Amino acid sequence: LAELDVAEEDLPRLVEQMGRIVEFVAQLDEVPAGDSAPPFVAGPAQLTLRPDLVTPSGLVRPPVAFAPEFTRGFFSVPKLGAMEEAE
Repeated sequence: LAELDVAEEDLPRLVEQMGRIVEFVAQLDEVPAGDSAPPFVAGPAQLTLRPDLVTPSGLVRPPVAFAPEFTRGFFSVPKLGAMEEAE
């Protein structure tokens, strides 16, 4: 901030604005954090969350069935003509 080029007449306004910013940031110390802070859940307090389970996507056909080329679990796509190296 020491190297900011501020016109002399703008300094009082800048000082006031910076003071408000510092006061706002100081309020963040009042917010509970860590283990003492309850988790935030949007909605009513009695709202229950579903378990976070990883399950198959349930596709009728697996991707390998309709992929032109499928290598080690990945789709293989050909290079575009513009991307090929010039000879």
